[in-house]
Amino acid sequence: MDDGNDRIIRKLQQLAAAAEPTFWGFLGCEFVAFKDGVITIALDAKPHHLNPIGMVHGGVTSSLLDTAMGIIAMLARPEEKVVTTNLNVHFVSPLYAGRLLVTAELVHQSHKMITAQGRVEDSEGHLGTMGTGTFRVI
Repeated sequence: MDDGNDRIIRKLQQLAAAAEPTFWGFLGCEFVAFKDGVITIALDAKPHHLNPIGMVHGGVTSSLLDTAMGIIAMLARPEEKVVTTNLNVHFVSPLYAGRLLVTAELVHQSHKMITAQGRVEDSEGHLGTMGTGTFRVI
């Protein structure tokens, strides 16, 4: 028997495939999992994702957060379009080349606004960046 989570995972896989030629693919994002309302995406951070001092560029982790939280917002309103209106990012620890895991979950939604929160961690679970995002339903 197919449950709602299986449908969501298939939809996410379709979205990831359709997004491959967009910024998602340019960054190198990949869908990992959706479980208990939390999406996980990943990025294998390579030299071109780094800043001149060898850490993952803040723009990369900001984009990862915006992407993961945007997906959560899209899942909350699958029949509507959502756009980012506010992105708050906190860089708490440096991240380096290697596998990064990004998680995001819904915090709140109203008729026209959705709020999510997210985290970017390295493969050992060390928190590097966290943030919140607000998305407008258009």
